Amino acid sequence: MRIAMFTNTYLPHVGGVARSVKTLEDACRRFGHEVKVVAPEFDGAEVSEDVLRVPAIQKFNGSDFCVRLPMPNVIRDFIEDFGPDVIHSHHPFLLGDAALRESWKMQVPILFTHHTLYERYTHYVPLDSLALKRMAIQLATEYCNLCDQVIAPSDSIAKLLHDRMVITPIRSIPTGIDTENFAAGDGPRFRQSAGIPLEARVIGHVGRLAREKNLIFLCEAVALRLKGDPQSLFLVVGDGDAREEMVGIFEKAGCGKQVHFAGKKSGQELADAYAAMDWFVFASQTETQGIVLAEAMAAGKPVVALDGPGVREIVEDGANGILLRADAPAEEFASALEMLMADEVFSGACSERARESAEIYTTDHCARQMIRCYEELIESHDRIFDDDPMPWDRLMASVEVEWDLLSAKVSAAAAAVIETPATEASLD
Repeated sequence: MRIAMFTNTYLPHVGGVARSVKTLEDACRRFGHEVKVVAPEFDGAEVSEDVLRVPAIQKFNGSDFCVRLPMPNVIRDFIEDFGPDVIHSHHPFLLGDAALRESWKMQVPILFTHHTLYERYTHYVPLDSLALKRMAIQLATEYCNLCDQVIAPSDSIAKLLHDRMVITPIRSIPTGIDTENFAAGDGPRFRQSAGIPLEARVIGHVGRLAREKNLIFLCEAVALRLKGDPQSLFLVVGDGDAREEMVGIFEKAGCGKQVHFAGKKSGQELADAYAAMDWFVFASQTETQGIVLAEAMAAGKPVVALDGPGVREIVEDGANGILLRADAPAEEFASALEMLMADEVFSGACSERARESAEIYTTDHCARQMIRCYEELIESHDRIFDDDPMPWDRLMASVEVEWDLLSAKVSAAAAAVIETPATEASLD
C-alpha cells in the first residue's frame, strides 16, 4: 500500500502532531507499506527522498510553526510520481487543502486526523478574537465533511465532532508511542548529566512551553508544593515563549533554585528525562490526546492532572494518578500532589497501574488500527471517472474541489458573525 501524508508540522519541529506523524510513518514502513510525506521547510530538517519540503515562512508570528507558501505544481508532480492508494491529511488548512486537491485529482480516498482544537491556538494569528475562534471551529468542521474518514485521537474529540455536526464517519484511534523505550529510560544518567541530585524528589512536566498549555496555573500550583518541600525539584522538559513567565513565577515564590529547565529533548534523552522524574503533572485543557501522559505512564510515573479532552481517557482517578476537575484551584492541585508524594503505598500502586494503562497506546497496536482503516477506505472508495480520464474530466474535478474548498471558507467566515451548531457545541 502507498500512503501519502500531508502535514503542516513535521520533524525536526518538536510537538505532538510532528511526533504523531513520524511515529505513524515509521510504523507503516515497518509493516511493509510505502510512505511519502509532504511538509513545510524547517530549519535543520534533513534531506530525504521520502519527504517533499515545500517553501514556507519560518517562525510565523513569533511562534515555532511554519506556514507553507503555494507551490501546487511541485506537490502535483511529487504525488503523481508516487501514485498513492490513500492520502492522510493531518491539518484542515494550508497543506490540508493541498491534500484534498490531490485526493480528488488522483481519485483516491482521503482521511483527516483531527489532532488539534484549533480554536485554542488562534492567538498565534494577528487580530485574535472570538469571531476568529468560531471561524477556526467551522473551517475544521467543513473540512471534516469533505473527507472520506475522520480520525479522532480520543473519544472526547469523537463526541465533540459528532456534536459539531460532522457527518463523515469518525473513528477513534490514538497516536501510538514506543512504550518499551519509555519504560527503559535511565533516570540516574539524566540526573547526573543535568546536575540533579539522585536523592531529590522530582516532579516532572514535558511539553511545549506555550500559552495554550495552561502552564501559568501549573507553575503556581507546583510552586506551592515546592515551598512546602525543600527536597523537591520541578523538572521541565520543553521550550517555548511561556518559559520567561514561568521562571518569574518561581522566582517570585522564592523557589527558583528548585526548578530545572532542561530544554527540548527527544529520543533516548527524552526517555531518560521521564525516568528521572518521580511524579508527573499536567494542566493543559487543549489536548485532543494526552500523548505525554501516555509516555509518562509508560515510564511508570503517577500523574496529577486537570480533567480535559484527551486526559480523562488515560488518567484514572485513584488508580494511576489523581484527576481533578477542570476548574480546580491551584491550591487543590498542590494538595493533591502533596498527598500523592506523601503516600508511598498509593504512589507505588499508581505507578504499577500507570504502566498497565500505557499498554493500549503501543505504536504497533495503534498503527494496525490505522492501517485497517486505510485498507477499508481503499476497498470501499468509488472512483469518479475511469482509469484514463479525459482532460475535461480532470478539469471538472479540479473545479469541484476548488468550489468545495471555497464554500468551506465562506461558511467559516459567516460563522464569525452567526453562531452555527458547530460553534455552539462544547466539550463536557
